[in-house]
Amino acid sequence: MPGAGEITVFMGALIGACLGFLWFNAYPAQVFMGDTSSLFLGGVIGTAALCVKQELLLPIAGGIFVLETLSVMLQMGYFKLTHGKRLFKMAPIHHHFELMGVPEPKVIVRFWIMGAMLMLLALASLKIR
Repeated sequence: MPGAGEITVFMGALIGACLGFLWFNAYPAQVFMGDTSSLFLGGVIGTAALCVKQELLLPIAGGIFVLETLSVMLQMGYFKLTHGKRLFKMAPIHHHFELMGVPEPKVIVRFWIMGAMLMLLALASLKIR
């Protein structure tokens, strides 16, 4: 993208910091990122997408986060409409899979795979335009 050099350098540094966090905090996690850091990361990604005018790719690239959020919204809406019945065993949806007996590391790796595929789809759509 023309004019996105500074954003590229900043995002590269941010990616490096996140990879370092993940490398030294592999399963089982010893330190949790928390809301402050995760909201900061989301804000930076959203701002960078706005700056390079690619904000429509965010729901594709962050499809796992969209799925997690939608599962909570569906669970709450269904619970209120049916007066106490649940759509999932637990929301967000990764807890539903864990309660179904899928081990946590397997859920994590499968979400990583889906996230990587969605990111590749978002990157591929850049070339289509």
